[in-house]
Amino acid sequence: MRAKKVKPDLSPSSEVKSDIADIDAHRGRGRGAGLNMAGRYERESIEAFDDGWGTLETLPPFKTHLQEERARTIITRNESPDISFDRSINPYRGCEHGCVYCFARPSHAYIGLSPGLDFETRLTVKPNAAELLERELSRPGYTPRTIAIGTNTDPYQPVEREQKLMRDILSVLDKCNHPVGIVTKSALVLRDADILASMAERGLARVAISITTLDRKLARTMEPRAATPQKRLDAVRGLSEAGIPTSVMVAPVIPALTDSEMERILEAASQNGAAGAGYILLRLPIEVSPLFRDWLLRHRPDSYRHVMNLIRSMRGGKDYDAEWGKRMRGEGPYAKQLANRFALACKRLGLNRTRKPLATDAFIRPTAGGVQLQLF
Repeated sequence: MRAKKVKPDLSPSSEVKSDIADIDAHRGRGRGAGLNMAGRYERESIEAFDDGWGTLETLPPFKTHLQEERARTIITRNESPDISFDRSINPYRGCEHGCVYCFARPSHAYIGLSPGLDFETRLTVKPNAAELLERELSRPGYTPRTIAIGTNTDPYQPVEREQKLMRDILSVLDKCNHPVGIVTKSALVLRDADILASMAERGLARVAISITTLDRKLARTMEPRAATPQKRLDAVRGLSEAGIPTSVMVAPVIPALTDSEMERILEAASQNGAAGAGYILLRLPIEVSPLFRDWLLRHRPDSYRHVMNLIRSMRGGKDYDAEWGKRMRGEGPYAKQLANRFALACKRLGLNRTRKPLATDAFIRPTAGGVQLQLF
């Protein structure tokens, strides 16, 4: 077995074949992606091929590697018209949860790494996140609005147990009376329930737990290092009992694979105390499409054509349509049916009856973080 250099092929129309995956079961055990192809900015990639000698080099399993980044800023701004926030914090690059469908995977291509296995094994941590946050909140021109955390990579992924970046970040926001909204797949969020409950009493915090499926076996292959579906429901209950406004995100909804579970997920969330809910249709931007298609061929080969045909029927015949207003929900009869089902289930279960905006009028500008104090 040797390697040859080839140009990366990320064409959405190209059919992925399961036998091109150069990551064997031993090396990729416990990971979501089966490929580690080069990103779209790379001129060449390395691909294994059989040289006829019958030899196969055995490589060790992929391990998680952390690299520190001394970031200069921590609050990311956006102007997207179809999302409810204009600023967010990402304390990590990459995510060890390994969700094969994660729309954030292409971001690894910007730093010269693969959106495949590199995304879930080569992580970047920002140890000065809380310090930077306090400094940015100290600026005279800063206007408080809800900061979203978990919109790109999960802030409570496994490495957070040791890093504790989120607890430091929440401590800064708590001290400043600054509103925060969190999205996560991890039950680790319960560790910070004390801070979140205190903030919630002042109308400053809410949490959304993402649940893709209630099928433990399916979740194990599709999102291998995320909390089990039951653990996520336990987190919904624990947060709700602590007085923290909690909702569930049925996300992503995968046609012909998880969409039949929408009502059951909403019912389970409601029974565990969720007050609100939302959903997002599966998104397959750029490198995510070949990764997801390869996963389908390995784990659900009989469903491959049906799943992809339904996705393309909601994306104008393509694997993905990034147009604002369409990327989260899709379009067409099947997409409309999903929207109607979701709305009817929420109405029946009493979800989304009230949703108060988080408070911003109690914000206390910090005086630390390297900002010069006024003389008078």
